[in-house]
Amino acid sequence: MLLILETLHNLTGSWGLAIILLTLAVRVLLHPLTHKQMVSMQKMQVLQPRMKMLQEKYKDDKETLNREIMNLYKENKVNPAAGCLPLLVQLPILILLFRLLMNYNFGSEPFLGFISLEGSVLTTLAKAVSLSAETKIGAMTVLSGILSNPAGLVHVSVYGGNLLLLVVVGFLTWAQQQLSSSGNPQAAMMSWFMPLFLTFICLSLPGGVLLYWGVSSFLGVAQQWWITKKTAVELQNKPVLHKNRPSGKGEE
Repeated sequence: MLLILETLHNLTGSWGLAIILLTLAVRVLLHPLTHKQMVSMQKMQVLQPRMKMLQEKYKDDKETLNREIMNLYKENKVNPAAGCLPLLVQLPILILLFRLLMNYNFGSEPFLGFISLEGSVLTTLAKAVSLSAETKIGAMTVLSGILSNPAGLVHVSVYGGNLLLLVVVGFLTWAQQQLSSSGNPQAAMMSWFMPLFLTFICLSLPGGVLLYWGVSSFLGVAQQWWITKKTAVELQNKPVLHKNRPSGKGEE
């Protein structure tokens, strides 16, 4: 992974472009797995109303319930395990890429002239408000520094790029959650909590990691949107299995 990153840098002369190209390469490599995972999750989501009907109708007969659910899966060519197994294969590669970008020294030259690949939102804000380099940088420390020297915020060029990147990552995470939880009220709270939580986590991540995360999330949202549309077309003829809502106990 490091060899590929440095080779891309030698070809482009830019660490930012090298990170973007490496992210694209990893997404292409993992596309078959992510595609299979997303399609399976989307189909499972579409079938949730039918599964609830079966659970209501056969709530006193677990054996029949399990059989009918398996028939529903078979009828719609859905494999429940297909949403989890591809993720297990992807994780080691994504962890390696994340650790590489976290620990690599990209130097002080900003990407596109305003994004610091080495610094985080917190460290660039600390620099803008003139916090001492020896100060331990944390969210509360930076907040205190801003309150003590709000005039430092006029130096938007110091922190603006990283802050914009953070906002983009938060928005894309929200968009991805909205697509994956569409029609699922139980996931509605998570669709708001996760973007806020991840945005807070990303405050201390280097710009190089945020750039990777932003590009990867954008591609993920585009892929999720396309799969959602495609799956909706494939399953537009909803399963006929137990089409009518059961009105009485024991009704066939």
